Amino acid sequence: MRCSVKDVAEFVQARIIGDEKVVLTGISSIPAASPGDLVFVEDEKNLRLALESRASAVIAGVFAAGNKESKPLLLAAQPRLAFARAARLLIPKIARHAGIHASAIVHSSARLGHDIIVEERAVIGENAVIDRGTRVGVGTVIGADVSIGRDCELYPNVTVYPGVRLGNRVIVHSGAVLGSDGFGYVRDRGTGRYEKFPQVGRLEIEDDVEIGANTTVDRGALDVSRIGRGTKIDNLVHVGHNCQIGEDVVIAAQTGLSGSITIEKNVVLGGQVGIGEHARIEEGVMLGGQGGVLPHKVLRGKGIAFWGTPAKPVGEYLKQLAALARLAKKE
Repeated sequence: MRCSVKDVAEFVQARIIGDEKVVLTGISSIPAASPGDLVFVEDEKNLRLALESRASAVIAGVFAAGNKESKPLLLAAQPRLAFARAARLLIPKIARHAGIHASAIVHSSARLGHDIIVEERAVIGENAVIDRGTRVGVGTVIGADVSIGRDCELYPNVTVYPGVRLGNRVIVHSGAVLGSDGFGYVRDRGTGRYEKFPQVGRLEIEDDVEIGANTTVDRGALDVSRIGRGTKIDNLVHVGHNCQIGEDVVIAAQTGLSGSITIEKNVVLGGQVGIGEHARIEEGVMLGGQGGVLPHKVLRGKGIAFWGTPAKPVGEYLKQLAALARLAKKE
């Protein structure tokens, strides 16, 4: 794509210093930049490196306002965010043509909107509804009574179990499984054997959610599992049955959530976090990598970072580590 600095600045709402007519054709990191590329810096210490790179323009914070270099600067309050938005203009989109591949299997009762793409060997079940502009990737299976909103992207080999609901602009990466049975069993105390507890609930995924590769999200046992608007889930995450995940939550790779957990909005969970059943993580909490929350526990404190197992505020956890280290030296 070819855009002028002025076009990009207007799109990301940045202020221009320098020549607004310079043409941009792509984005890059600073070391790999070529003429035509746009780069960004978030702090003043890297500004000189960006200005001396081969890039044609730089997105920077207000700290660069007094700069007199000839290379155009786009000043934004949040440079990284502005750069991410600029990428929408500058990264060329792969041309795709709507239609249903001859090898796909689409049930006669399924309802498909305009501009749908159904790729090779995809399967769409009975009474499924898929809104306009959505892509169903190679080998993806959409179960009966599934509802998928508009402009969604389901990559190859996704499995969506019957009855699942996806909102608009949902992205699901390869190998993800949505709406599978939860891990629920009842033990017969007489025989010691386990019998399956009914898994007849639903899974609802709201708008603008992204779900990583090989992630699984279970449906509710009797009620609804829900993933809130704007939540981003990394690869290799497991979300158990009956979980309620709020809006704009971020969950990093290899995290495991047991059943019936509540994660309130704006929570951040680091990689390899483990949370026990019926726990609650309240709004704005940050839980560091490999942190653990015991069943039925509550973490609260907007903007507070927790770490360790069982998870504690990071300052308290570090003090305990230091005390243990002192004790070890005395032995």
